[in-house]
Amino acid sequence: MYKLIVLLCFPILLFSQQQRIEGTVSNAEQKKLSFVTVEVYDSQNKLVKTLNTDTHGIFILEGISANPIKIRVKNSEYEYFEKSFDTEKKQIIDIVLKSNQKDIEEVTVTKKKPVVKRKVDRLEFNVENSNISSLNAWEILKKTPNVTVNNDVLTVKGSTGILVTINDKKIMLTGDELKNLLENTQGDEVKSVEVITNPPAKYEAQGSAVLNIVMKKNKIEGYRGVISSKYVQTQYAKGNMGISQFYKKDKLSVMGSYYRGAGTYIREGTDYVNYQEDQTRWISTMNRKDKNNNQNTVNFNIEYEADSLTNISLNYSGYFSPKSFGTYYVPTLIYNNQDIAESNYLTINDHHSRSINNSLSFQVDRKLNKNSSLSWINYFTGNNSRKYQNVLTYLDFVNQTPEERNFLTNNKSNIQLYSTQFDYQWKKDKFELESGVKYSFVKTNSQLDFSDNENGQFEYRPEKSNIFDYKEQNFALYSSLAYNLDKWSFKGGLRAEMTDLEGVVSEPHEINKNNYWSLFPTAYVQYTTENKQEFGFSYGKRISRPSYSWLNPAKSYYNLFSYFQGDPKLKATIIHNLNLTYSWKEWNVDLYYRKELYPSMEISFQEPSSNNLIYYFTNIEKGQAYGLSVYKNFQIKPWWNLVLSENLEHNENYFKGVDDILYKNKVWNWVSNISTSFTLDKNSDWKMEVGHNYYSPGIQGTFRISSSWSAYFVMSRKFFNKRLEASFVFNDIFRTMEQKISTKYANQDNYFLDYQDTQGFTLSLKFNFGNQSVKNVKTIKKTDEQDRL
Repeated sequence: MYKLIVLLCFPILLFSQQQRIEGTVSNAEQKKLSFVTVEVYDSQNKLVKTLNTDTHGIFILEGISANPIKIRVKNSEYEYFEKSFDTEKKQIIDIVLKSNQKDIEEVTVTKKKPVVKRKVDRLEFNVENSNISSLNAWEILKKTPNVTVNNDVLTVKGSTGILVTINDKKIMLTGDELKNLLENTQGDEVKSVEVITNPPAKYEAQGSAVLNIVMKKNKIEGYRGVISSKYVQTQYAKGNMGISQFYKKDKLSVMGSYYRGAGTYIREGTDYVNYQEDQTRWISTMNRKDKNNNQNTVNFNIEYEADSLTNISLNYSGYFSPKSFGTYYVPTLIYNNQDIAESNYLTINDHHSRSINNSLSFQVDRKLNKNSSLSWINYFTGNNSRKYQNVLTYLDFVNQTPEERNFLTNNKSNIQLYSTQFDYQWKKDKFELESGVKYSFVKTNSQLDFSDNENGQFEYRPEKSNIFDYKEQNFALYSSLAYNLDKWSFKGGLRAEMTDLEGVVSEPHEINKNNYWSLFPTAYVQYTTENKQEFGFSYGKRISRPSYSWLNPAKSYYNLFSYFQGDPKLKATIIHNLNLTYSWKEWNVDLYYRKELYPSMEISFQEPSSNNLIYYFTNIEKGQAYGLSVYKNFQIKPWWNLVLSENLEHNENYFKGVDDILYKNKVWNWVSNISTSFTLDKNSDWKMEVGHNYYSPGIQGTFRISSSWSAYFVMSRKFFNKRLEASFVFNDIFRTMEQKISTKYANQDNYFLDYQDTQGFTLSLKFNFGNQSVKNVKTIKKTDEQDRL
């Protein structure tokens, strides 16, 4: 045993007797540089040893018999270093690298068309320094391959369950609030948009697809800012203005922005309901006009490099709308079977609402060594809203005494969400491993107070009031592995999520509990030929949990004969996605199949006994779709560009009707987006674009949606050495975006016409001030995602 120990220790004892030289590598600012490759050569220029500095910028030379030696250091951010040393002298080798990055007093970038790159698990739409970078983030999304925006609703290849993230962090805003934030995000701050139709295991399983907006890293040392304003004229005027400010110095980077908007918004609609039972036809005209004179969007982000391996970031975003208000006058005419208006009623809906959304995130990124890193991310979101309405109805029905009815509702909602997660990444040569764990908790409280004068005097009605409390916990584990082998790229992963939920309804009292585990596998394969043709396959399983407001069973009344209602027993939707992709010479083709089990959506049905038209969220039996997407960017001339984006899809929805019979709603749907842009001067300071969007008839559960189309025109010009930018946009030029949404089966026969005031023009001004010189260039660092609202 003693001889064995001596034998094992002998190489160590021998090595300890050889020469040992310590060295350090730093930059001109005396900052120690970690993981820098150091090469050692002998006097014959033969490579003797290769080693890397440690986390403190130190390297050790041991077991080298050559003398003298040459040390060479090559690094893309620093000038080439080479120097000879005598190994017999006792010394500490101090290597100081000089930066090869020079200050640029003025940056002139030639605008080019966006670049579309197919990766194994996503499609990357690179818009940095492109001819559309002058647009805002919302307009850039509308031009992204496979993305469609119809009446301000985002869809990816026909699916509306979209998770929107910025640098992999979910934006905790929806609807108009989300659009407002993206419209106030400058396009020249956007690096790329990633369309992820089958999100990898790293992403939460919620949502059928992910749109990740990758922002540029702040490259400019010192202080700079952007002042912007926008005026929108549709039927009524709207506008906003604000300021974004940036500061970067050494290890610290700070960004803050504030935007305030105001305006009058209108949405025109007419409801038609035909009752077969009594042969009557009800027609209601509703023009919803609302004013909102105080919309505030705030964003603040701070990043600090604690050392060369650790980065800390804190982000806050908020949306505040203290008061949105309006009064709707809704006349309803009731026609008999001789088409004579024999009854009518008038609804006057006086209402106001407020909304407050706060999101805070804290993140620490730590590089463990040359190949691995760890991230810790925490999120907190609070959403508070209140809606009040006073609804007065004047009834004048045939053979009845005219009367007046009045009811009040006060709806309060509060949502709080917390999430924490750890992500580990290891990457070396041809392999990449990602693994992590996440926990999230959400608590919501909704209270509806209802009062009316149905009994002759105004009183609180507990049977029509409601309190809904909801709690949900999610725990997730994931791991994925990627492997690149010459022309082949492989990636696979598995995510496991546990959901524990409890919903409590006050009236009638009901408790709904559920606890379940779900597995979400993903798989990707991509092959690249000699002539750069790319063939890909991917599969992903996803889940779409219902929004918290959809779970609230309280009846939100629009008038005496119409209300909206959620369902606390809504099931989560399971989604299976299959994709076959092909890319070559900027042609991008995607053949896909999507299957949805128990998709949840808003539908409507008429109730003949009470003449009520009810809108509610429910699960239909299933849905499936298959289709083909094609995207191509043509550079006809250096100054002339044409973009073609087409999507043809066959969509099917299966639902049980009010008669408990299974119905099938199906359609071939075609979405076409064609645009052409022109650069009108050599400096790319003056651009023009015209485009056309077409949407063929579509479906949603029981609904059939008519076709629509729109044409638009854009012109932008830069002045004063590119510091001032002006743009003019004319949307829906021919006012062709009105749609008809109808339901017709069994005894259901109703439809409504909907126009969202899309025709109008926008004037925008943006002025850049402060330092505009590039000091240092770093690649963008990605972070992670959040939860849903």
